[in-house]
Amino acid sequence: MNLQDKLAILADAAKYDASCASSGGVKRDSTQGRGLGSNEGMGICHSYAPDGRCISLLKILLTNFCQYDCLYCVNRVSSNVPRARFAVDEVVQLTLDFYRRNCIEGLFLSSGIIRSPDYTMEQVVEVARRLREEHDFRGYIHLKTIPDAAPELLERAGRYADRLSINIELPTEQSLGSLAPEKDVAAIKRSMARLRVHIDDAKAEAQDARRVSIVSMPKARPARAPAKSFAAAGQSTQMIVGADATDDATILSTSAQLYGAYRLKRVYYSAFSPIPDASSSLPLQAPPLVREHRLYQADWLMRFYGFAADEIASERTGGMLRLEVDPKLAWALAHPERFPVDLNRAPRELLLRVPGLGVKAVDRLLLARRVRRVRSEDLKRLHVPVQKVLPFVLLADHRPSRAPDVAEAVARAIPLPVQQASLF
Repeated sequence: MNLQDKLAILADAAKYDASCASSGGVKRDSTQGRGLGSNEGMGICHSYAPDGRCISLLKILLTNFCQYDCLYCVNRVSSNVPRARFAVDEVVQLTLDFYRRNCIEGLFLSSGIIRSPDYTMEQVVEVARRLREEHDFRGYIHLKTIPDAAPELLERAGRYADRLSINIELPTEQSLGSLAPEKDVAAIKRSMARLRVHIDDAKAEAQDARRVSIVSMPKARPARAPAKSFAAAGQSTQMIVGADATDDATILSTSAQLYGAYRLKRVYYSAFSPIPDASSSLPLQAPPLVREHRLYQADWLMRFYGFAADEIASERTGGMLRLEVDPKLAWALAHPERFPVDLNRAPRELLLRVPGLGVKAVDRLLLARRVRRVRSEDLKRLHVPVQKVLPFVLLADHRPSRAPDVAEAVARAIPLPVQQASLF
């Protein structure tokens, strides 16, 4: 099989993995005349960083052969799909060639399991090693790691990659046991824990090195060389949504546990897509794509707005997020006793719960009210959705005539499509 045919198969096979956004890595570039590439800047947009930058990644599998038989995976051993496999040198050369043509700024590399987890992980790590050590590649590298691989292989991967990820796949152990019997939740969490330890140790070592440098005499050399980073952009994972009957409350609870226990940078949610020759255990239709969107919004509330998972979705709400309104508005409508909020007196924690107010808008409001009382016209200057905010707030020149009306607020919400979009 020629390289172009391999690329067509293995790039297509990688499209189901959503956890390829890039952010937070150590800044590297080749502006001083050394090395090749950088992990900053703009290019063909394949993924977005949280700060809005577009990051182009070559997103491929090393191979779509796999000895596992996960029912939801198109690359499972029993699947009737064309198979291909890259050699390590081919992936390295493709990455360099695409970069030189200004098509990419980094690499996202995953793989099916071949021979053994250790053998597969060795091949994946070798790609990153050659790029870094032999070609001085300074772009972004995200490696998908194999949970059952040896700890020393995971440690090596972190030396070369900006981000590592281990997919937990499904939110409950029961679901994973029924749909992916070869995968072990305990092994996945052990690997996540090891990565957290390595990441924490690298950060602590870097801080110690900076302290030594600060207290040193002028022009004196540091006592030791600066510490090398380990997966500076952290680790992430992915959960499939809609492949089983798990509700949104359980999914968010699992995400909250992963954030707390392993300090993950991101949990990605991927709406299940029906695959060819699917098992009868899987649903025939994909869940509405807006459900995936609402989970991302809820995840954002947990990470940046101070919401607990059980506040957003719980047994009291039927375990599912409302699809017609965003989770923050849904919470506000369910708690009318907490509103209206006085924008000139309320603490930051309460301001963050007002529908329509984001983190940056709240911080600017706090600065503005130090010098004068906030009025309606100030909301317009902050570029917040004024009609969405006003029913929930008190201002110097505004007082809502009554508690936020549910039907009125829902009518103002922007409707989103509830059909699954194409992956192509």
